[in-house]
Amino acid sequence: MSKGHMTGSDLPWSFPVMVAQLPEAGLHQALEATAAQRELIAKAAGVNAVLRATASFDVVAETEGRVSVTGKVTARVEQTCVVSLDPVENDIDEDIAVVFAPPAQIPAGAKSVQKDEGDDAEIPDLPEPIVHGAIDLGQLATEFLVLGIDPYPRKPGVTFVPPETPEDPDEHPFAALKALKATPGGSQGKKPKGK
Repeated sequence: MSKGHMTGSDLPWSFPVMVAQLPEAGLHQALEATAAQRELIAKAAGVNAVLRATASFDVVAETEGRVSVTGKVTARVEQTCVVSLDPVENDIDEDIAVVFAPPAQIPAGAKSVQKDEGDDAEIPDLPEPIVHGAIDLGQLATEFLVLGIDPYPRKPGVTFVPPETPEDPDEHPFAALKALKATPGGSQGKKPKGK
């Protein structure tokens, strides 16, 4: 899931939670992106607008410094229909389930698993790193929101109709070029002057 973590100042939506300060019973946290945050998320996600973005999380400390984060992100985004180019609004509803761990507990990566077990080895989902003792719930919500965006949005009822192909091969757009090539005075067999 990791996409190369951004620094706190680069994040459009940031809400860090210090792992050392987690209550024993866990933490329930609800977030709602502000208008300024939604504008930055839209720019980062490549959509026209993020009209609404909310997230809720349950953060529970586990053994060996690991932390389990479960929850959901919901949003409404405005995109451009790939067929009609009209604006279209889509809802996002993504479940979140991620385990975080101290960086020292995370193996070097998938390549080390493949190196040890061969190319056909199933690569397990690695935990996400706890960065500077914190988990950024806003960043996590943003990543799942972006994953939930439809890459080919379509307005309801709009379908792509391919251009009609002429039944008569002589009506094809390239028929004139084919005829030109076949005629004795055409470009076939002629060499440019001076060669």
